[in-house]
Amino acid sequence: MPAGANAGGGGEIVIKLSVVIIVRNEEKNLPRCLDSVKWVDEIIVVDSGSVDKTVQIAQEHGARIVKVEWCGFGASKQAGVDAATGEWILSIDADEVIPDILTDEIKAELLKSDNEAVGYYIPRTTQFLGRWIRHGGWYPDYVLRLFRRGSGGFDSALVHETVKVNGPTVKLKNALEHYSYPDLDSYFNKLNRYTTLAAQDLHRQGCTAGLFKILINPVAKFLKQYCLRGGWLDGLEGLILALLSAGYVMTKYAKLRDLNRRAAEEGHERST
Repeated sequence: MPAGANAGGGGEIVIKLSVVIIVRNEEKNLPRCLDSVKWVDEIIVVDSGSVDKTVQIAQEHGARIVKVEWCGFGASKQAGVDAATGEWILSIDADEVIPDILTDEIKAELLKSDNEAVGYYIPRTTQFLGRWIRHGGWYPDYVLRLFRRGSGGFDSALVHETVKVNGPTVKLKNALEHYSYPDLDSYFNKLNRYTTLAAQDLHRQGCTAGLFKILINPVAKFLKQYCLRGGWLDGLEGLILALLSAGYVMTKYAKLRDLNRRAAEEGHERST
């Protein structure tokens, strides 16, 4: 939040806002993301081994670089939170953008004199193959990304991490823009990476994956997304996305089953 922001009437309220962004080889997405948050007081970019121009781009935008060994999404984002100095934390990904209308809403909320909230859920709209997805459970897709430092933080999930806060939360009206899947190559690259991490999370929780989860859960995912939640209203892209989402579920549980199998074999070998 720019220093000297005025709440009006009762004098000046100065609130420091830090943005935390985790990256690895994000030279294509990062400039757009950083341009959308140039109004904040502090930008923390958490880098886990980029070999392209990511770090250079971040430095050119005045960001402070925090180097970490990759340890999952939750722990990496928390490393950025720990390094930040702002009273408030705004966490976004390199393929996300804060539009002007959301910027204005965030500023107005944080400057409220009676503000008791410690966290804000922000609606998110995702672009898939050039189309903004508005149905199928993909919108408004509320995510808790803005929170008071010291009142919450990220869990340790390897993927699909969440912020936990202690105190009241509020839902904002204007959406964060997510440019996640410009083409199918980017989708499948993320699918392979995210399903591996999700399977590892489930494995360490002691979960199992039998026929029901591998066969029935993907079908249920498709029916829920495409039929019950209106994915068909997003046209052909909505159909493709629902089918791919079902494939994501099947792949996640297939990888979990394989992880459990290999762990059992290793345990058997050690015991003989």
